[in-house]
Amino acid sequence: MQRILVVDDQADLRLLIRLSLRALGEVAQAANAEAALAQLAASRPDLLILDVCLGEGISGLALCRQLRDDPALAGMKIMLLSACGQQSDVTAGLAAGADDYVVKPFSPESLYDAAAALLKQ
Repeated sequence: MQRILVVDDQADLRLLIRLSLRALGEVAQAANAEAALAQLAASRPDLLILDVCLGEGISGLALCRQLRDDPALAGMKIMLLSACGQQSDVTAGLAAGADDYVVKPFSPESLYDAAAALLKQ
């Protein structure tokens, strides 16, 4: 079974994502980077869905860079979510190591399709 970790500071968005992706596998959630790091230390998901703006603490972009430097997490797919959809934002996200960058608002169907495509790689 595929494992997905959703990291977003908005509880309602975490719920929407979890419900949208539950057909793909087990979906865990974290409200911030620190909680995500604790879950990642316990087990590595197949896909990490990470909000770029996580409020206080480490940003999603910084966390993405940090995770890409960790050999234990090699092979884990990372999808960034952001309300910032300028080409420069997308470029920065991909340069940070993300495998995909999805702009909010998104439809549950498009998120599902993007997540499913990453999990098949």
